[in-house]
Amino acid sequence: MSEHLKRVANLLQHAAETGQAIEPIRDQLPGGIADAYKVQQLNTLQLVNEGRRVTGRKIGLTSASVQRQLGVDQPDFGTLFDTMEFTDGQEIPHSHLMQAKCEAEVALVLEHDLDLEHIVLSDLIAATAYVLPAIEVVGSRIANWNIGILDTIADNASAGVYVLGQRPVKLQDLDLRLAGMVMERQGEPVSVGVGAACLGNPLNAALWLARTLASKGTALRAGDVILTGALGPMVAVTPGDVFEARIQGLGSVRACFEHAS
Repeated sequence: MSEHLKRVANLLQHAAETGQAIEPIRDQLPGGIADAYKVQQLNTLQLVNEGRRVTGRKIGLTSASVQRQLGVDQPDFGTLFDTMEFTDGQEIPHSHLMQAKCEAEVALVLEHDLDLEHIVLSDLIAATAYVLPAIEVVGSRIANWNIGILDTIADNASAGVYVLGQRPVKLQDLDLRLAGMVMERQGEPVSVGVGAACLGNPLNAALWLARTLASKGTALRAGDVILTGALGPMVAVTPGDVFEARIQGLGSVRACFEHAS
């Protein structure tokens, strides 16, 4: 990796550590998307070296409207770590958040590795242990969410934290394409959607991820969580908020945020 890309990675790492957002970095990535993923990889390796454990991957940019907004025709991905995971109803502290926004998603949890050279849908289905409802709390180290595709990829696909529901459901019992979603804040609906909003089906997003990682020589592993992408619009978080997402066939999950001190 070039020293220049290491400096860009350090900027993002420092922003995450201090909670001080930085200006966009896209103009510092002349190699485009390839450079952005190299920066993401540098910070992923740094966190692993510090003792963080990889718990899975997240998929972003699964909405056609968001892709058009950023001028791309494909999703992106980031890495999930053990320090990002919260359980249903567990209070999420401010220290874990930067410019937080919530979105409801379908999470797949793998039972087997997906390390085949040519992965097809039946491989993904066979490798999936169960499905959970999830709320991803995205965040950005880029000031005012002034992001382009290069900014968000380099910034670990704008990952923040995630909350998983606690009632596993077998994939064969679900039609994820038609699964409706409602997310409420303090009982008021703030986001609605359906599985088809996520690349036509959350399974399409997960298959894209598995194939993309395989092409990079990386495999999804047994136990990995796959956050497949938003089912509806994201909603900004304020201190003390409680969000509950209900997804048809999957039940519900709550994200609870620390009150202002």
